[in-house]
Amino acid sequence: MPTKPAGTLYRGREGMWSWVGHRVTGVVIFFFLLVHVLDTSLVRVSPEAYDAVIGTYKNPVMGLGEVALVAAIVFHAFNGLRIIAIDFWKKGPNYQRQLLWGVGILWFLVMVPFTIRQLSIVLAPLWGGN
Repeated sequence: MPTKPAGTLYRGREGMWSWVGHRVTGVVIFFFLLVHVLDTSLVRVSPEAYDAVIGTYKNPVMGLGEVALVAAIVFHAFNGLRIIAIDFWKKGPNYQRQLLWGVGILWFLVMVPFTIRQLSIVLAPLWGGN
């Protein structure tokens, strides 16, 4: 006979990791939107300051940051649809693992072509392209 009743300990399975990923990507997206609103509002205060700030974004490091941002947005969106399916589909909780695998596969299928295209644009100046 087990010392603790079965099912009472949360063992960090797919539900927990998708929850953590959803919260982390949500915070990342929130801070991006905060910075985006602040730097865009500079155009009303000083167009020169706005141009200077936007100019600092045109480098390969920020290009990699854009890939990370899109990765967070795509995961957050697909995982949000997974959460909706679990909440509104009667059998949804029974298929958490399969739905999370679906999120991962869809995320991969979207991110691979985007990353290839984005990095070819961002890194082109380093390779002598336009």
